[in-house]
Amino acid sequence: MEIIIATRKSKLAQVQADRVIELIKEKNNISSKKLLVVTEGDKRLDVTLSKIGGKGLFVKEIEYALLNKEAHAAVHSMKDVPFQLPKGFKLLAIPEREDIRDVFVSRNNIPFEELKEGAVVGTSSIRRAAMLREIRKDLKIVPIRGNVQTRLEKMKNENMDGIILAAAGLKRLNMEEIITDYFDPKIFLPAIGQGALGIEALEDGEYNPYLKKLDNKEVRIAVEAERSFMKALNGGCHTVIGVYSEIKGNDLYMIGIFDIGGKIVKKDILGNREDNIELGIKLAKKIVKG
Repeated sequence: MEIIIATRKSKLAQVQADRVIELIKEKNNISSKKLLVVTEGDKRLDVTLSKIGGKGLFVKEIEYALLNKEAHAAVHSMKDVPFQLPKGFKLLAIPEREDIRDVFVSRNNIPFEELKEGAVVGTSSIRRAAMLREIRKDLKIVPIRGNVQTRLEKMKNENMDGIILAAAGLKRLNMEEIITDYFDPKIFLPAIGQGALGIEALEDGEYNPYLKKLDNKEVRIAVEAERSFMKALNGGCHTVIGVYSEIKGNDLYMIGIFDIGGKIVKKDILGNREDNIELGIKLAKKIVKG
């Protein structure tokens, strides 16, 4: 008995899949192996995601592997998963979440606060670009895509002063030492589901009962609230959307941003964690009202 886990080929995606394989072993004493899949998003590094279709580009080919029975489940970064899964698919578990923050990686170890006027910063996320502009209007923001290693190479080769990455990826790759600054997630709001892993399978998948055991209830509550917020606003890679969520006891606190007519609107909400889906929708409505 062996569970086949589909994942992207990047080093980070494989580290994440290996972590899920460890958890499957811990919870069920079942062995698993990886099936490596090259996605459209991995092939098209020359254009920004918003121009070629957004989030689903990292997921689609992996879902085909599940449909074709080449794999039993898939491991995704939750921030790559569209809010609407195709018919017949299910998000079985959201096992854990790393640091949700975005970070600044400097080419010459110059802290973000000390960057010269007109410094060049790389990011292809329109959310990150918008957040940067809120803090520093003078920065020159240039597009940069690819896996972590590719982006670091581009930063050096193209003489950028720094790039913005997710703390979670660098920590999972044991590359924390290259982080120059951590952004405050209540000010520089993360992507929906940033730092969280998701396990997807067909609704009738034979190993689903084992995979469901990996679910972390608290992480799922926060991530599903964020995804509910995204769904209510029809957000994705083509929109400036960010969210910070925090669970304290029975409370769920959320801060959200969304671009309304070229202006970034920021609102927050506090409620009972059991009403997580409803809170995401309420936060979206609050933002739309301005």
